Amino acid sequence: MPLSDHEQRMLDQIESALYAEDPKFASSVRGGTLRAPSTRRRIQGAALFVIGLALLVSGVAFPATQISGFPVLSVIGFIVMFGGVVFAITGPRVAGGRDRSPVEPGAPRPKRAKGGTGSFTSRMEDRFRRRFDE
Repeated sequence: MPLSDHEQRMLDQIESALYAEDPKFASSVRGGTLRAPSTRRRIQGAALFVIGLALLVSGVAFPATQISGFPVLSVIGFIVMFGGVVFAITGPRVAGGRDRSPVEPGAPRPKRAKGGTGSFTSRMEDRFRRRFDE
């Protein structure tokens, strides 16, 4: 369900206030977004899965690959299979995130002209009190 205009504005205000108060924390939390995997990436992931499956089966089928009865090659095959699936379904990260502003990621965000003095938390507390005083 998409956010209403009011909710989107509130979310943008909270995000900009977070950047204003602690830009280092905000940029570390923001991270990047994941893109959809490309066809090439899916094919590579499927190939890894098949290689892992072959390792898993050969580890069980050939007793020479077992160490003290433990199928080491099968475990490695399972890990390769799992990695292939993860590689196939995830896309590469995009560094920009969902930022809609033309400001560069390292530059500080501009301050808003409206609004009073004080920190973000004090403004939110004031809003909360005003709602329940009415």
